Amino acid sequence: MTLMRWTPAPTLPSDVLGMQREINRMFDSFFRGATEDEGLQTTPWNPVVDVAENEHSYVLNVELPGVSRNDVKIVVQENQLTIRGEKKQEKESKNANYHRVERSFGSFQRTFSLPTSVKSDKIDAAFTDGVLTVTVPKAEEARAKEIEVKVK
Repeated sequence: MTLMRWTPAPTLPSDVLGMQREINRMFDSFFRGATEDEGLQTTPWNPVVDVAENEHSYVLNVELPGVSRNDVKIVVQENQLTIRGEKKQEKESKNANYHRVERSFGSFQRTFSLPTSVKSDKIDAAFTDGVLTVTVPKAEEARAKEIEVKVK
C-alpha cells in the first residue's frame, strides 16, 4: 500500500463558484420542471402507484391526494389499463402572501399493461381518503391450481 500526502484543494475564485451554482440551478430546474423563482406555475406530476398480486386478483393502489373522484377516469382497452385525471390548483388568495409553493398540480396519466388472463369486464375501483384502489380479477385459468397426488 502506498501512502500519499493529502493536499487540500486550492480556494476557488468566487466567479467559478457562482458558475457552479448556476449549472446546479439549471440541472435542478430541468429535472424538477420548475425553479423557486417561477412562483405559482404548475408542474407536471405523476401519482405513485403500488401494484400487488394475490391469489384472485391484481391490486393497484394509486395515491391521489387533493384529487376529487370526479376528476379521475379509468379506461381499459386492448389489455391496457389507463388511469387519468387532474389535480386542480387552488385559487390564489388575494390575502395570502405565498413564500413557497411546492405542491404539484395538473393533468396526469398512468398506463399499465394487463396480462391476457384477467377479467377486464369485472374490474372494480374504490376511492377512499385520497387513495384509488383498482382491483383487476384474474381469470379462472390464471389461478394456481392444487392437484392432489394419490398414492397407489
